[in-house]
Amino acid sequence: MLLLLLRLPCSAVAVRPLSLFRRRGTRISFKCECGVMGRESLPSKAATFRLCDVSGCATELLEVRSEDPALHVLFIPGNPGIVTYYKDFVESLYDLLGGNASITVVGHISHSKKDWENGRSFSLQEQIDHKVEFMRQEMQNTRAPLLLVGHSIGSYISMEILRKCPEKVTYCIGLYPFLALNPGSMKQSIIKNISASSIICAALSFIVALLGSLPSRFSRFIVANSLGKSWSPLAIEATCTHLLQYHTMRNMLFMAMTEFKQISKKIPEITLAIEREGHSHSFCCTEAGSVWVAEHITSLIKARILNSNQKI
Repeated sequence: MLLLLLRLPCSAVAVRPLSLFRRRGTRISFKCECGVMGRESLPSKAATFRLCDVSGCATELLEVRSEDPALHVLFIPGNPGIVTYYKDFVESLYDLLGGNASITVVGHISHSKKDWENGRSFSLQEQIDHKVEFMRQEMQNTRAPLLLVGHSIGSYISMEILRKCPEKVTYCIGLYPFLALNPGSMKQSIIKNISASSIICAALSFIVALLGSLPSRFSRFIVANSLGKSWSPLAIEATCTHLLQYHTMRNMLFMAMTEFKQISKKIPEITLAIEREGHSHSFCCTEAGSVWVAEHITSLIKARILNSNQKI
């Protein structure tokens, strides 16, 4: 594990980094339980699903709440921004923090099971504005220090939240962050070309929706034996119920198109840690990845946030 303070170069986007963005001098006191845990053991408290209204947009939330939280973790997902992908991760993090932190995952607009927005597509900037408004609406009366955690493009969104609401955020952590474009990345080039074509996006969304319209046992079998060979049952279920929807796929691709237009190569000075455990960018789709990342965040909280005297 490499941990250092630097300005992340564009070439580093191809690796799988986990980064710390900022610390403010807030004292937090609670016990972190950093032992290795397995998902064969049941979580002490199950994460629950909730639907709320944010500026007129139906918003899916995944939450686990502490009775007396010493910290509130607000998690911003990647693209797709489907909250149920992160259930194993959220429950692992809650247990590792000894039940002393509340955790909320806020989904992206229309990355949902139902087409609440009647076919409307939302850009990256609109998703950022949505999360900022969620902060102002739902986190206004939160007394516990707030920790922002973002995954992939959620890291970029988290940094924008931090920029617009600096007084509310104690710390910001990015997991496998997508912060800059990498012209040498074949994967980015493919996604950029696909998302830029309205015809391809419509066709791909139609094919995905057709697959989702199959009886559930067939769609689950196809997902489990293609994309999800090593995925957890929760990830396969989330794919079948949320991702295999026309409106979700269109929003995922439209958001991706606007990501390539909005994100530049300029990124801030950050503390960078390279993940060398072999987990994929989609860590939340496997139980092992979810637990490892939860353990890593717990260690960061213990080493960086609890020690208010440490200078970064």
